[in-house]
Amino acid sequence: MQTLLLVAVALFAGLLMTRLFVRFHLPDVTAYLVTGVLIGPCVLGRLGIPGLGFRTFEEVESLGLISDVALGFIAFAIGHEFRLSALRQTGRQATIIGILQAVITTIVVDIALVITHFVMPDLLSLPAAITLGAIAAATAPAATLMVVRQYKAKGPVTDVLLPVVALDDAVGLVIFAISFGAAQSMQNGEVNTLALIIEPLGEVVLSLLLGTAVGFGLTFLERYFHSHRNRNALIVGSVILTVALSQLTFSVGGMNFGFSSLLVCMMLGTVFCNFCPLSEDLMLQADRWSGPALTLFFVLSGSALQFDVFAQSTVLLIGVIYIVARSFGKYIGARFSSGLAHSPANVRKYLGITLLPQAGVALGMCTTAYRAMPQDGTLIRNIVLFSVLVYELIGPSLTKMALTRAGDIKTMPAEVRQRRAAQLKQVQKPVPKQFDK
Repeated sequence: MQTLLLVAVALFAGLLMTRLFVRFHLPDVTAYLVTGVLIGPCVLGRLGIPGLGFRTFEEVESLGLISDVALGFIAFAIGHEFRLSALRQTGRQATIIGILQAVITTIVVDIALVITHFVMPDLLSLPAAITLGAIAAATAPAATLMVVRQYKAKGPVTDVLLPVVALDDAVGLVIFAISFGAAQSMQNGEVNTLALIIEPLGEVVLSLLLGTAVGFGLTFLERYFHSHRNRNALIVGSVILTVALSQLTFSVGGMNFGFSSLLVCMMLGTVFCNFCPLSEDLMLQADRWSGPALTLFFVLSGSALQFDVFAQSTVLLIGVIYIVARSFGKYIGARFSSGLAHSPANVRKYLGITLLPQAGVALGMCTTAYRAMPQDGTLIRNIVLFSVLVYELIGPSLTKMALTRAGDIKTMPAEVRQRRAAQLKQVQKPVPKQFDK
């Protein structure tokens, strides 16, 4: 009962908050995140009233299954944007931008934090600086996709943005594995070079292969079902199956291999959209089912944000340096790489702003660092938590602003707004007395 009550409170509170935020022209994602903060352990949860909010972070983590499934649907939807017909126009741009902007961001953050280390060696160690630089490459696809969907963004920037965000996950994993391995070697004095190279590459390749296999399986089974209800159940089951299989890990020759849930589900969506002729219509059906799950995902993400990090001056100082350096790196990296790819002027100008949100993948990386680096893991985790808090609250609004100025989000004409307002007043008009019976 307690779990179901928390789910209901999170869902209704998030939906009601969007009605307030729409008056300030803020995205629904921001409303969901703020709702999560309010009903989380740091605000209403402190009152300790059952059902009013999450009293502990353990209660938030107990609903992690919902977040995993929702993230799978988000990755599946992004993979659906990788249509071969569209990639012929934007594939080269997305590849160049996706790789270079991540590498440039890591370099910029590394430089800023290494300088910080030499100026204040007692606050930040060199291994921690290098690890944070690698984590900076990651971009959160969830918030970006939700903004694109809510405002029906369409245009040159959006066409490049979604493939770049998808590619960013794979590039970020490789960069993190290499940098984190170097950081560990500084602390331990030894490093397995072979594992350092093969493990991240193996994770990417295995994830793509698993996603391809499930994608072809879904495409094959789809032809045997003809109703939207059954096909929708087939898609939902395939995504949940993919998320479950992504949790598998195994060891070969002393090296540990696993799967990236985001990459597997992205590949599932990519195969499905390119080999199933009805994929466009079926995706609309799946979106209707996954809507509540996505709402819960962002509310839970907001509830998981820990405000305790504000009490630590070291975290605030290094966190501000990290956020400024990462924001500068993303913007400059996207501008330089899009210029190299001969992208349109609006892409060069606004794409970097849309790449600022950071959440799931970065949190996964910092968890790995927290477990493997006892000396610096706590500091790394707190800095990433601080940056996620800032980026998740302001990132969606910045993405909306950039896409609007780029012309990908069309503002509603004044005539349409006036007509809708008049229709709303007509509906709310009181019933005349002669008809009140």
